Amino acid sequence: MAETIQIRDVSVCLEDDGEGSPLLLLHGFPATRHLWSRVAPLLVSAGYRALILELLDRLGAARPVIIAHDVGSAAAQLMVAKAPGRFRGLAVLDGVYAAEWAMDAITSIRDWDPADAHRLFPVLARRLAKSAALREMLAAYQGEQGGLRLIRAARDLDPSQTADVGERLRASGVPATVLWGERDEFLSIQDVGQPLAELLRASLVKLPGGHFTPLDCPTEVADGLRTFLGSLPPAR
Repeated sequence: MAETIQIRDVSVCLEDDGEGSPLLLLHGFPATRHLWSRVAPLLVSAGYRALILELLDRLGAARPVIIAHDVGSAAAQLMVAKAPGRFRGLAVLDGVYAAEWAMDAITSIRDWDPADAHRLFPVLARRLAKSAALREMLAAYQGEQGGLRLIRAARDLDPSQTADVGERLRASGVPATVLWGERDEFLSIQDVGQPLAELLRASLVKLPGGHFTPLDCPTEVADGLRTFLGSLPPAR
């Protein structure tokens, strides 16, 4: 079920599917909620409730498992560090570690002239859209308004937010797993995935994909997540 919910002055797109234990799915940059379009149905069919958002209190989603990709994992790490008792588990896919957010990869977007925002999508599509699934995900950034949203989002990214979160994450005690595309060209499995897994005391699962693993290899992502979810204590 897809809907738009107003939170203060922000309109948020929510997809809420399934009726089982809640899973909070967070995407990163420059992804949209379409990133999870091939994985969410597999998790729902396994008996989980997939929430592509963070409206936990309003939705009555007690102690969800957070599943986060790319810089969406920064939000996930901050939430777990701040309120570990709110979450049953944490799964990070091709995410961030400390201040390593692969900012070099988005320098051109941050520096893009907003007056030429309408020209940004074709460049982004040529650079990233290596499959029909990626092209469909990035289609939200077409035109002037789409380009402006992308530029604003890129300029809002701040790696300092997670630079010092490590000790609080380690102390949280929240069970975790780390899944990573072995061909990730932005956040390498050796330099980012491995140290993140060590920090979280988590398993590191290698996946046969690039950076956008939920679109590259959705079956393997869903299998890895189901294995992790099955290892967690029952929801209370």
